[in-house]
Amino acid sequence: MLTVDYDLLDLRPGMRVLDLGCGEGRHAFEAYRRGADVVAVDWGASEVETTKRWLGAIAEAGEAWAKPDGTPARFEVVRGDLLHLPFPDASVDRVMASEVLEHIPDDVTAMAEIFRVLKPGGRMVITVPRYGPERICWALSDEYHANEGGHIRIYRGSELRERLTSVGLVPGSTHHAHSLHAPFWWLKCAVGVEKDNAAVRAYHRLLVWDLMHRPWLTRTAEKLLDPVFGKSFVIYADKPATAAGAAPAEVEQALAVG
Repeated sequence: MLTVDYDLLDLRPGMRVLDLGCGEGRHAFEAYRRGADVVAVDWGASEVETTKRWLGAIAEAGEAWAKPDGTPARFEVVRGDLLHLPFPDASVDRVMASEVLEHIPDDVTAMAEIFRVLKPGGRMVITVPRYGPERICWALSDEYHANEGGHIRIYRGSELRERLTSVGLVPGSTHHAHSLHAPFWWLKCAVGVEKDNAAVRAYHRLLVWDLMHRPWLTRTAEKLLDPVFGKSFVIYADKPATAAGAAPAEVEQALAVG
């Protein structure tokens, strides 16, 4: 289940792509299949091992596209802190951070780190839970968000744009995704996040069936419903081509004071 639109990200074979908070690697896998050199980063040891194992399987199966010069794409999976990325300034072409910033107290520092490691002219994409559907989940269940490592904020689109702009990035296209998943999570929150019942199981089977078969009916329905209550908000932003490999001076000063 992909949230990022790789055409809007303008991801091409041979690019170096950083997947931050990669989880179990769903976006890293697709970038690698498209011929990018992928570096996947997560703090969780189990997530790192799972992503590394599956990327290795993709490589062994020969599923990754070759680079323009014919050499195979490469991958690396590391444990890392999004507030102190272990990469040089201006060293990557694209950055993906899907469903991760809502977990990070100091999200502006994470955005500044994305700016720092992106090459001038590079592009990034961030996905976060959309305000409306997420607010319903919070209203239905404290358990959904009030736990260690849980969601600590709900973004409005305008707020996310302002924070990206504050670190020097230039926000661009946006869209929404996964409208069929919003009612599932409302149902889970109403029943209890750690509980289960027949309705939850039936809806989950529907989502799995849709993921496996991608039928025309549900694909069309989701496309029509995403602008209304798609569960994820997706925003793309560029680092100016003339930008230096560090955050603007006023941002660095603010971070130092903080």
